Amino acid sequence: MNLITAAILGIVQGLCEFLPVSSSGHLVLLQNIFGIEEGALFFDVMLHIGTLVAVFAVYHKKILALLKKPFQRLTLLLVISTLATVALAVIFRDTFENAFGGGLLGFGFLLTTVVLFVNHFKAKGGASAEKLSIPGAIGIGLMQGIAIFPGLSRSGSTITGARLFGISKDDAAEYSFLLSIPAILGSLVLQLPDVFEYGMVGLEWGHIIMGTLAAAISGYFAIRLMLRLIKEKSLLGFGVYTAVLGILVLADQLIFNVFFPNPFI
Repeated sequence: MNLITAAILGIVQGLCEFLPVSSSGHLVLLQNIFGIEEGALFFDVMLHIGTLVAVFAVYHKKILALLKKPFQRLTLLLVISTLATVALAVIFRDTFENAFGGGLLGFGFLLTTVVLFVNHFKAKGGASAEKLSIPGAIGIGLMQGIAIFPGLSRSGSTITGARLFGISKDDAAEYSFLLSIPAILGSLVLQLPDVFEYGMVGLEWGHIIMGTLAAAISGYFAIRLMLRLIKEKSLLGFGVYTAVLGILVLADQLIFNVFFPNPFI
């Protein structure tokens, strides 16, 4: 890895964590394209820290309000959604870990397309996030849990889930981004044992700092862009993008085998 590659991966992580195109899917894709193996786990952890910084930068007032008054309905709903995600992640941990080999990456991108089209044509509602039901909070948490699969967008899944349960566009986006905080922290905790075991072999601190800064800066602008798009535009363009990307990945897996081996052989 060099500084340019680190910056590219950081920018991709920051943008794709919050735009509905799957950050994990793009990182798996780029790591296969660039042939990055050594040190990838520790670098991935640091990129996620960068995206956390972006969330705090945008939502620091909301986060402080929740911390000052933690016993409120929105906090309860976020906790319930997080617990649903954790339960799914623990039960299917081995399945999710195997998926990061990239075998299901093309299908994951195509599933994101389906989610975004559902969001456009089926999702309705204008209620505030505080009006979300307990089953709705569980449902959104489960959708976030399924989105651990590379290629399936976490933000796209949770925003669509919130919209399907009657939440307004703005509140659905805010709920999704706030829900990313415990999700990202949880993934970091799960990765720490492997990070301590394998360390940062093959990486330099300059690469790590560059990638983390790039993720934080691009993540900040991705959140701002996403909030504007949800309010004023449609997310269908991202659905078309993930459809094309999914088809290209499947074509490489099944026919060309330039970056991916055939997962069915």
